[in-house]
Amino acid sequence: MTIRLTQYAHGGGCACKIPPGELETVVAGLVGGARPQGPGELLVGLDDGDDAAVVRIAAGTAVVATADFFTPVVDDAYDWGRIAAANALSDVYAMGATPVVAVNLLGWPRERLPMELAAEVLRGGLDVAREAGCHVAGGHSVDDPEPKYGMAVTGVADPDRIMRNDAGRPGTPLTLTKPLGVGVLNSRHKQTGEVFPQAIEAMTRLNREASEEALKAGAGCATDVTGFGLLGHLHKLARASGVTARIDASAVPYLDGAREALGDGFVSGGTRRNLDWVRPHLDRAGISEDELLLLADAQTSGGLLVAGEVPGYPVIGELLPARDGVTVTVRP
Repeated sequence: MTIRLTQYAHGGGCACKIPPGELETVVAGLVGGARPQGPGELLVGLDDGDDAAVVRIAAGTAVVATADFFTPVVDDAYDWGRIAAANALSDVYAMGATPVVAVNLLGWPRERLPMELAAEVLRGGLDVAREAGCHVAGGHSVDDPEPKYGMAVTGVADPDRIMRNDAGRPGTPLTLTKPLGVGVLNSRHKQTGEVFPQAIEAMTRLNREASEEALKAGAGCATDVTGFGLLGHLHKLARASGVTARIDASAVPYLDGAREALGDGFVSGGTRRNLDWVRPHLDRAGISEDELLLLADAQTSGGLLVAGEVPGYPVIGELLPARDGVTVTVRP
């Protein structure tokens, strides 16, 4: 019997994130306040919803820490493990850091799914971590009604060369390092069982090279594009940086089959919530609702969005001076 992992979860991948507006309300009371007495200096915390925490522990050395996990985004257990690991590692790369060690986070319905499948998930995660040169050392597991997998990752960085989401400046081009569209393709996969190798290849591709090239180009501002979609993550970056971002819709790359999946109605609830969250801060003259849905498509293990021109990757827009009430403008 073929087991379809995506049928054991209410959502899939980063599309199952808590909606961004609700999440910001939950953590609002945790921002600021007295910092604990202890080793190191917190450089990046909760204040602007960045991709990872950064603590300077010595001159020239900062520790970068993050955690990410989600329900199955594909039916193949090994591929799901690879995707989840690449996605967790991406938060470290988005900060301009190098991953050092990861621990597994596993929730498994042990009375409904064979443990052999769990082993395949963990094997996929291990293989991607090894590709990244990152140690995997244990982790934590719980008996869970829905399967969930991811990693907590610790990395290191030069504290004077980290990329953060509040450092964008007007006049800087915007670069996107992976095409969009995995959200609608994953929704189609969940509902029909069709397999999309182009989506799996994109989701399992590490953002290591893109991060290294961005640092070489002198970038100091970046984020990765995951569950809140391009519009959502760009809104957060622009808001944190005190700028307005312009997207040239015709310059944004998409995976083969993404527009067809959208046209056939394979849009997740997470994508629609992303668009609803950004819409009050959006100037979208001349852009269709379908185009906005693609720009808000909830990505899993998406690319880096870099404030700066990164050789080898497409420029999709520019950061502009702040406009009252507008963080993102979209033009044809």
